[in-house]
Amino acid sequence: MISRLGSLSANIVQFCRRLRNKGFAVGIEEEATALKALELIDFSYENDFLLTLKATLCRSKKQLDEFDALFSEYWKELARAVDSKIKEEKATKKLVVSPQEQFKSLKSWLHGNRNDDIEETSSYSQMESLSHQDFSFVPDDELDELMQCVKSLSKQLAARANRRYEPSHGKSMPDLRQTLRKNLRRGGELLDIVYRQKKRNRIKLVILCDVSRSMELYSTFLLQFMFGFQQAFRRVETFAFSTSLKRVTALLKEYHFRDAMKMLSSESSGWNGGTRIGECLEEFTREYADKLLSRKTVVIILSDGWDTGNIELLEKNMEIIHRKAGKLIWLNPLAGYSAFKPEASGMNAALPFVDVFASAHNVESLRKLGRLMW
Repeated sequence: MISRLGSLSANIVQFCRRLRNKGFAVGIEEEATALKALELIDFSYENDFLLTLKATLCRSKKQLDEFDALFSEYWKELARAVDSKIKEEKATKKLVVSPQEQFKSLKSWLHGNRNDDIEETSSYSQMESLSHQDFSFVPDDELDELMQCVKSLSKQLAARANRRYEPSHGKSMPDLRQTLRKNLRRGGELLDIVYRQKKRNRIKLVILCDVSRSMELYSTFLLQFMFGFQQAFRRVETFAFSTSLKRVTALLKEYHFRDAMKMLSSESSGWNGGTRIGECLEEFTREYADKLLSRKTVVIILSDGWDTGNIELLEKNMEIIHRKAGKLIWLNPLAGYSAFKPEASGMNAALPFVDVFASAHNVESLRKLGRLMW
């Protein structure tokens, strides 16, 4: 029985070793290409995972014919390994992680403390279950994998936003679909070539993330999402707020995520403190609204709506943002619970000015964000 390593990337490398033993010409370059390609796929579609590895690791028709059987054999062995491990540890495994323990795990993760032991707990199929796992209940040993999943998703959504086309009168890029459609009346003869070009995307994003104490189990994941998105989609302005507002756009562009988080938590006196949403939005509208907001701007607020500040101020500034922006989206991690009701005074005050209200409690809810933004 092959050992089951503690991360998806380690299992991919081990799978490449298996292919080498079967005569595949798979080296370090091919392994790196496969890992980079996997950052761009949606793990909720199992076949995309297989096809991505197949496209990057096969070099001949013979290898293509053999690949599916080797792939199936390898991951079935991993599945048997994890089933055996779960049965052994079922009696002692802690299924629910307390908020205090989870927050300690997040802090440990941010400071680079990892568990590098070999475990039999990870495979690509786990990504699907992780995508439905509430951020507040993720065990310490799955934090790395989940953070990678969030980062990968944010890059996918950003790439999708950039990958838009429009018809072109110049000869820039052939549009195969429109060319075939236009030439159907000619019996399939390609006499008229239709061209396309990249559509100039003028949409801008403004993201405001609540980093107060009531959001501490979610804000790290949401900031990771924003960090990954901003790396690929440049028209983003990002702010963090609790008792005061801080513009973090440059911070998320210039530093690695862990470094940015450490700097943000050390520089912000309100980090994991109380929440004064109204006062923070007042500062935003006063200092940034005229420069950043237009009908082509999408504003996303990530907050649970718990507010200890001035509710009238919150209403006033939500109305200003709603009037000036093209779309106002509010993502509330608590909205993922079936029994959730927007009873918090801040949330009640904000809802009349919100165009889209949705949850942000797991990877799947963030994936749906891609359909809500544009």
